[in-house]
Amino acid sequence: MFPKWFDKWNNENPTNIYGPAILIGVAGTAVTVAAFLVVVGQPFKTESLQSGPRGTGMSRPEFISDLAKPDPTIEVMYTEEPYAPEGGEAKASEIYQNVQVLGDLTEDNFNRLMSAMTDWVAPEQGCAYCHGDVDMEEYGNDDLYTKVVARRMIQMTQNINEGWDGHVNANKQVGVTCYTCHRGQNVPSDIWFKMGAVNEAAGGWAAVQNRVTVQSQYTSLPSDALETFLLDYGRIGVHNLEAHVAEYPNEDGVTTWQDTERTFSLMNYVSNSLGVNCVFCHNTRAFYDPEQVTPQWSTEQLGIGMVQEMNNDYLVPLEDVYPPERLGPVFADAPKAACKTCHKGYQQPLQGTNVIADWPELATTGAPVYE
Repeated sequence: MFPKWFDKWNNENPTNIYGPAILIGVAGTAVTVAAFLVVVGQPFKTESLQSGPRGTGMSRPEFISDLAKPDPTIEVMYTEEPYAPEGGEAKASEIYQNVQVLGDLTEDNFNRLMSAMTDWVAPEQGCAYCHGDVDMEEYGNDDLYTKVVARRMIQMTQNINEGWDGHVNANKQVGVTCYTCHRGQNVPSDIWFKMGAVNEAAGGWAAVQNRVTVQSQYTSLPSDALETFLLDYGRIGVHNLEAHVAEYPNEDGVTTWQDTERTFSLMNYVSNSLGVNCVFCHNTRAFYDPEQVTPQWSTEQLGIGMVQEMNNDYLVPLEDVYPPERLGPVFADAPKAACKTCHKGYQQPLQGTNVIADWPELATTGAPVYE
């Protein structure tokens, strides 16, 4: 291909082309990667929330790419600004029959909220989900259990916003509505029922553990932790950290190994429910010292108290209202709530979106305040 004199000269004067080629290739790759990071961003960059003194391990790093992912249900959340009453309007209780709650609302705001509840809870069935396929003149009837339950759930929502502000709005004004739990579903996800013995090969204490269950978050930890702590007001705590202590499990106030494992089961559930780890609430240097916890620890304690009240005062008493197909498969008990029912893997439900701003009717058990 080339003249003989060129081939001869080239053989007598060899040139190392590999070194420059590698250098150019590396430089080109670096430029490409740099340009990609400038345009797209660093995919492994983290952001930390420091919740305690430096050096104590009290910080929670998260990938910024994960933080940027919105809860997909936020985009389809229905909201509508309220109609500020001018005064003198007829009340819903004066227009419609059997309005036991929300009766003091104006007709426009009452219908606005009813429309929203339909979208939040039964977007496919519409108004018929609670009222049945009847004429509007018959909407006052309580023939369907769904309407009776919905009425009680409105009261529960108002109570949460009014009585548990320290938990719900610990970081900022957020509030809760029906959508916080339902997300467009008739039955919220992540409800729970009593399970009883899950290990048929054992009896007593061993019967409630060593089987992977939803309640234990797919671990072999005790499956009755939610029942013990979020329904029966059990004492959350671990065994005595001192050795050779003169105490016995049958004594009042003594925390047993069983209590400890239930506590670990609950803590594992809470961690998964909020998408956080242990140091979100605890100090790794002094894990069991209540004086060295983070502010989030207090928020979580309020949350546990709130769920206990929800279950015992609002949800469990509806057991006789539900049809058999809505009750638990083992004990025919009413569906109950827990942390994940609202949080669904996020530190704050719906990533801290202020869902109550347009719904003052659900913010209080008293008269709503329209700004």
